[in-house]
This record gives sequence, structure tokens and C-alpha cells, in this order.
Amino acid sequence: MTNTAAEGVAEVATDGGLDDDTIGKLVDRARAEGVSLTGPGGLLGELTKRVLESALEGEMEDHLGYARHDAAGRGSGNSRNGSRAKTVITEAGPVEVEVPRDRDSSFEPQIVPKRQRRLSGIDDLVISLSAKGLTHGEIAAHLGEVYGAEVSKQTITTITDRVLEDMAAWQNRPLDAVYPVLFIDAIHVKIRDGQVANRPIYVALAVTVDGERDILGLWAGDGGEGAKYWLQVLTELRNRGVGDVLIVCCDGLKGLPDAIAQVWPQAVTQTCIVHLLRASFRYASRKDWSAIARDLRPVYQAPTEQAALDRFADFAKTWEARYPAIVRLWTNAWAEFVPFLNFDPEIRTIICTTNAIESLNARFRRAVKARGHFPTEQAALKCLYLVIRSLDPTGAGRRRWTNRWKKALNAFDICFDGRLSAARR
Repeated sequence: MTNTAAEGVAEVATDGGLDDDTIGKLVDRARAEGVSLTGPGGLLGELTKRVLESALEGEMEDHLGYARHDAAGRGSGNSRNGSRAKTVITEAGPVEVEVPRDRDSSFEPQIVPKRQRRLSGIDDLVISLSAKGLTHGEIAAHLGEVYGAEVSKQTITTITDRVLEDMAAWQNRPLDAVYPVLFIDAIHVKIRDGQVANRPIYVALAVTVDGERDILGLWAGDGGEGAKYWLQVLTELRNRGVGDVLIVCCDGLKGLPDAIAQVWPQAVTQTCIVHLLRASFRYASRKDWSAIARDLRPVYQAPTEQAALDRFADFAKTWEARYPAIVRLWTNAWAEFVPFLNFDPEIRTIICTTNAIESLNARFRRAVKARGHFPTEQAALKCLYLVIRSLDPTGAGRRRWTNRWKKALNAFDICFDGRLSAARR
């Protein structure tokens, strides 16, 4: 940057004159002198440098208790002792600042702490990019390309590891006493533990009495998904304060209804309709999917259990000869499918169409797919937790979610004899 432009930046930084006219003059002067706005030696970098140095000088003044060249500093026992250069990575790129020192080395700067070479905005950017599914290598390349900053993969790991304490507090926080609906599911990720193996990550998502989404936790299991581990997860939720759940939506995992009944005896176990449909498609040729979905729709949209049985008999008559496994699948799941037919239309509609946990799992899978596999169980949990932190940054999704659930929550109050109302008191 030329001397004239630099003097203009210094004048703005010291006088605090960041009004529109001053900024306009500063930009015009930089352009006239051929100074770029961004990049090395650019206007933004120089302005960032001056602002940081001005802030550091203010911190030193507060620390010593007197201004530079003030006679009050004579004989005070501590005074300024020059400065040292330090390169700081900022949103404007790498910036070299002069950090003031004092004679007894007691000065602890806050805006650029000792042994830190990144402003907090860069750390937030790294966490945000990681939550969106970028690998550490991709994040390092992005910072180098956009900000001209060399950041190693290990440094990025160190930055993202700072959320581990927050994750532990989130995982162990107290929960509500009653939830109207609890969705439980597991996704599988590849974890390198000696050798790369598929491991289940258990997810529990609840709807609160106010109609808000609440992700209750993440748990890493061993081997395949099992009802025995789900019993441990549900018991932990009960120990964290969940005394009652009205409906638990899950897949058709063998033994899972018994595990749910053991933890919450009054809870209704409902097999997820979407899981049933998806499982049905596994046994069928792709060209028949649309026809099978069409013929199954009257079954789960039937007004009563008897009507559903009649529609299922029609379905079996059409498809059993070709796909007997699909008929057997629905027959075995019928006991957990039937409760769905006894609910009010508002409850049936919201449980069938919201498919809340599938939307969350889609975000999880996007982040997991970008990484391929994880070195440790903790790394996998950290990745998924960052995805959760990045959900719905504007709050618009929460408002839509709450509005959709209002009618269903009123129906819950009637269907479940005030168990939901008791939670609000």
C-alpha cells in the first residue's frame, strides 16, 4: 500500500471516523493509487492491521493505567517496552501487527491473545465449513485460496476439537419430563479402529410439548444396530429426566418394542411408515416401486384397522405370488403398525408426513459421505454434532415446524387423557 493511502487508513483508525464520507474517500484514494481492496497489501488488510494495533494500544493503556508519554507513568514500576511483530490470520487474510510489550511481561492482550494467531472469526468459519461437510483438507485449501492463509489439517482439527466440551455438556443436559413423540433411528458410519468397520450412531429426536424439535443425543454403538443397545440409550434418556413419552416412532428392529415398553410402559410403539415402505422396496424390482407404493397407500390411509386389513388382503392378492417377502414383512410388523390407525387424522398426518428424523439423517449422511471414514468414534460424533449445531441458522425452520405441530398437539391432549397437559403445569 502506498504511503498516502496508508496515512488515510491510519487517520481513520486513530480518529474513529468510520462514517460513509470518510470510507468513500478512503476507497477512492486507494483506487486512485492502484491499491486493491482485498488481498496482500490491500485496503482491508491495512485497515484491519491499524484497527487491531489501535485496540492493542488501548488494552496496554488500560493495563498500565496511563497513556503513552504521560508523565504519570514515571516511577510507576512498569512501562512500555517496545513491541513485537506477529502475523494474525483474519477474514481479510494474514495481517502483520505490532503487539505492544511491557517491562515486567504482565500484559495479556485480549483481542489477539498470546500464542494465538487467528481471530475468533476464522475459528467460527472453520467450524461452520466443517459442519457443512467439508473435509479438513478442503477447509485448508479454501482458507488458502480465499484468504491466502496457510492452515494445516492439524490446526483445523484443534479448532474443531474446541466444540468437544460443548458436545459433552449438550449430551448430558437435563431433558423435559414428557415428550409427545420420540423418533429414534441409527445411521451407519465407517470408523477406523484397527481396520475400517461400519458402526451405528444412534439418534433420538423428540417433539416438545410446545411443538419444537429437540435432538436429545448421539450415541456410538458397536457392531450392528441392536435392541439391547437401544435399551441402554432409552434408559439414559429416562435418567436424564424423560419420565413419559406418548408415541415412539421407530423402524421394525426385532426386540425394540420390548425395550421401549421396559423404559416407558405407557408409550405407544409405532413402526415408521416410511421405514416400512423403504423396506418393502428392497424386496422388489425398481420398475414395480411406484405400483407397490400406490397399492400400499390405501392400507396406511385406511380409516380403521378392519379397513386396513381388507386393503392389505387386496395388496397380498396382487403381489404375494411375485414378492412374498413384502407380504411377510407387513404381516410381522402389523402389531406395531396398527396403533397408527387409532389416532386422530391430525396425529396420523403429522407422523406420516413429517418424517422428521429422515430429514436429519439426510444431513448427517451428506457430511459423512464427504469424509469417507473417521479415525475415531469421537471424530464421528463431533462431525454429526457440528451438523446439529448448523441446523436452521435463521430460525425459519423452527417456526414452520412449530406451526405444523399445533393441531397435532391439541389432538394429543385428547387422545392421551391429559398426559401432555400435565407436562405443561
